[in-house]
Amino acid sequence: MLLSYNRLCELVSKNVITGVTKDQINASSIDITLGRKLLVENIDNQRIVSLRQRNALQMDEVILNDDVQMVLAPGQFILAQSEQMFNLPANISAEYKLKSSMARMGLEHLTAGWCDAGWNGSVLTLELKNMTQSHFIAIRYGDPIGQVVFFEHDAVP
Repeated sequence: MLLSYNRLCELVSKNVITGVTKDQINASSIDITLGRKLLVENIDNQRIVSLRQRNALQMDEVILNDDVQMVLAPGQFILAQSEQMFNLPANISAEYKLKSSMARMGLEHLTAGWCDAGWNGSVLTLELKNMTQSHFIAIRYGDPIGQVVFFEHDAVP
């Protein structure tokens, strides 16, 4: 069952998701914001990655603060994180969705947005890509970046 406003308020009060203000709670989702840490693809060290071997991409860490922005070039891929931390109980799962206003600017989130029940003590990793051909996208710490919907189900072991 998809959870709506009153149950979402309960989840926030129980720290199932932390770092949320009341104005981030919507009718059936909670808005999340961009955290400080980004991993930016290192284009100077090109190599083949193997799906079978699950090689890690060569990434450089960038830390955003209040006066530093990251500018994504056309086609650029980064790993970002949410400011919010998740502590899902055994009967709640969640799914991340990019805000439509971000998509209209050409920002894309790849599809790895599912959070299984029991996932605890972690921020959400966001796989972001500038899909435009000729526009740069500036992102900053604290920018609204997406929304999470929560589902209640039978508890899992």
